[in-house]
Order: sequence, then structure tokens, then C-alpha cells
Amino acid sequence: MKGTTIILDTWGEREAAARLIDGQLDDLLIDSDLPRPGSIYRAVAERPMKGQGGMFLKTPDGPAFLRQVKGLSPGEALLVQVTGYAEPGKALPVTTRLLFKSRYAIVTPGAPGINVSRQIRDDDLRDALLEIAHEAVAESPLPAEAGLILRSGASLDEADAIRDDILAMVTLAQTVLADVTGGPELLVEGDGPHALAWREWIGPADVDDEPGGFERHGIGERVEALRLPKVPLPAGASMVIEPTTALVAVDVNTGGDTSPAAGLKANIAAFRDLPRQLRLRGLGGQVVIDPAPVVKKDRRQLETVLKAALKTDKTETVVAGWTTLGLLELQRKRDRVALKDLL
Repeated sequence: MKGTTIILDTWGEREAAARLIDGQLDDLLIDSDLPRPGSIYRAVAERPMKGQGGMFLKTPDGPAFLRQVKGLSPGEALLVQVTGYAEPGKALPVTTRLLFKSRYAIVTPGAPGINVSRQIRDDDLRDALLEIAHEAVAESPLPAEAGLILRSGASLDEADAIRDDILAMVTLAQTVLADVTGGPELLVEGDGPHALAWREWIGPADVDDEPGGFERHGIGERVEALRLPKVPLPAGASMVIEPTTALVAVDVNTGGDTSPAAGLKANIAAFRDLPRQLRLRGLGGQVVIDPAPVVKKDRRQLETVLKAALKTDKTETVVAGWTTLGLLELQRKRDRVALKDLL
């Protein structure tokens, strides 16, 4: 099946969304009971953490941890936004750099200016989009010291929707930024799976939002396969992905292929699919890859393959480099709950 299909349904009683590209499960979002990334709180500073350069904050959903708190005093109220999911037993990671993000527009307090995503390279299109943005901002001015970014999905065919998006985000930003006094309070809840799918899965797609969509498209069987650590690869090779308390271990194996190029072929196949597998499984933090045996001169090629695959993945991932023992280390943002915990 060619093309992209987006399915909006539920997993049990949880809101969920899935995206199929050419018949392959490319992304999966399942809601959790934890505070969602993007949620905005009015928090209250409690106590600094000496030696860690941060401070614990009080929120209605439990403690949060904020880094770089120069000038912040205990008891002071401030606006913060959740940046990811906390590890079990740890405080919510938050930042004071708020973003009001929708499908086409992002309002950026503290970063003034009206800009267009760098991914839009057509000068005429950029100029036309800037004109739409300036007209919308003239109607509803941005908060002081705030800016606006038009996202890569913006196009002239959606001019009215872009304008509405800008006005909605500007209004939300004005309301939230003015609500700075008082005790701990949730001001904006982060987007759930259906809203995230609308916001982030840009491009032509068939959308199935009727109940039972997961069953019709066989999503359940694909999700069950993600419970298994072993991922089959071409030519009998495989990749085993096992999360531990400290890190995510990835082991690449050649299987029965004993040809001289078996290791390189298995590693290339694994590295191309690894970002998708980590995304579907909701895995982040430190990722350590034990590749199939290859000579050192092939390492640069493997890094190139992996970085190319990561370009299409929205989760921030840093390729840290190779260890003395020939392992490849990654550092990946924890922006999802691990699938095994949701199931």
C-alpha cells in the first residue's frame, strides 16, 4: 500500500494515533497519565540544588527541575514548560523558554522577530508567507519581546488556516504570559496524540478517524511485534533492542551471512531503521550500539548512514562517537513514554 495513512483511534481507553507510510508503521503515539511535554505551569521555586546548577520547583503535578536558575529566589513564581517525560522517581524536566506551537506557527517569547522555517527555500513563497504573518500580527500584536516562526508545513494553499493559527497562538501567548502571579497551576495542557498528529504529521495523507481504525489497519499486530526485542533485517541479519535501567543496548547481528561484506550490510540496514524503532518504542536517554564486526575504515560510512536516517526523526539525538571497544554511543531526548510501560 503506497502513500501515507494516519489513523486516529484509541489503545484501550487511551487516545492514540498511528502513521503508516507505504504500509509500514512509521510512528505511534499513545497517551499516558504523565504530564505531557509542552504543558505550561505557573510554578513556585522551592530550593536550589548545589553543585547541579538547578532548582526544584513546585507544580500541581509534583516537583519539577529547572536548570540555569541564576537570579531565581525560593518562593518566586515563574512560568515553565515541560520539555520531556521524567524518568521514574525523578522530577519533571522544565524550561523557562516557552514555545506556543501549532501546525503552521510558533510564537517565541524572548526571541523577537518574524521568520520562516529554513526548510522553506523558495524566496517567493517565503515573501508571501511573511506578508501573511505581518498582516496577522498587525491584527493581533505579538506580546512584548516575542517573535513568530512560520513552520515548514506552511503553504499558500493554507493561507486562511495559517492566519487562524497565528491568531490563536498569539492570543494564547498573551493570555498565558499575563498570568504570572499566584500559586502553582497548570495553565496549558500539552497536546494529546490526536492533536500532535495534526500538528506534526504534515503532508498529504489519508486520515481514518472512525472508531476501530487500529483494527482495520492491523495496528495491533504491529504494536505486538514491538514488544519483542529482536528486529529482523534483510539477508537474515537482525537487531536486538533492549532497554535497561542505565541505557538502551542495541546489538546488530549478521545471522547466517558469512560473506566478507555481511557486517557492513547488516549495520547499514540496522542504522537506517534504528531511529524508527527507537521512535516507535518510545526509547531515549543513552543508547549504546554494538555493531556487527566491521573494519575501522567503515565507521565513517556507518555514521553517515545513521545521521541521514536521524534527519527525518524529530527527536533530538546526538551521535556522541565511538568508544575504545568499538561501540557507538548516542544521546537521545526522552520525549516519549516507553511503549513497554504504556502496554
